[in-house]
Amino acid sequence: MQKFDKLKSIPAYLPIVNIDTDMIIPKQFLKTIKRTGLGKNLFFEMRYDDQGNEINDFVLNKEPFNKSNILIAGKNFGCGSSREHAPWALLDFGITCVISSSYADIFYSNCFKNGILPIILEEEKIKELSEYANRKEEISIDLNEEKIVYGNNEVEFKIDPFKKKCLLEGLDDIALSLKKSDKIENFENDLKNTKPWIFND
Repeated sequence: MQKFDKLKSIPAYLPIVNIDTDMIIPKQFLKTIKRTGLGKNLFFEMRYDDQGNEINDFVLNKEPFNKSNILIAGKNFGCGSSREHAPWALLDFGITCVISSSYADIFYSNCFKNGILPIILEEEKIKELSEYANRKEEISIDLNEEKIVYGNNEVEFKIDPFKKKCLLEGLDDIALSLKKSDKIENFENDLKNTKPWIFND
């Protein structure tokens, strides 16, 4: 997983509340277990018409928002089913940070496991940041300092220290396990010596 430290981008503003995971990536695209290729179907029903053509006035179909790395969204983002394809689709599109006033718990956790930083801010601050999206101006995010800089202003955000460490070091669940490979190997060797019958074919 890619390390996350600092990010600068023009944010895309999607002021819709209760965006669920089926809106993020509809069920017909859940057949794959690959993390790539889902970005083109992100927000599929909002991005495309019945003929598969892009809907011009949808924010992620417009320049420069179709290249945004930051998504500002309404409250309760990522509610609904727990599909991990939702953060996969966001990441494949290029979005590595989501800003909202609240998230569904499972989606929030899945973001960290896939290299996406989900930031929680008060509605008042989100409104301020949305103005930068409307003006097509960049904002900067510093995970290490836990702050967002926009214009001459900045706002702090809070992140769990362990989740922060995982993002900064690019550690997903597999990488966390591999960091303990020596301990795992020692445990298995001890087990072979004390209970060898467990390993009999």
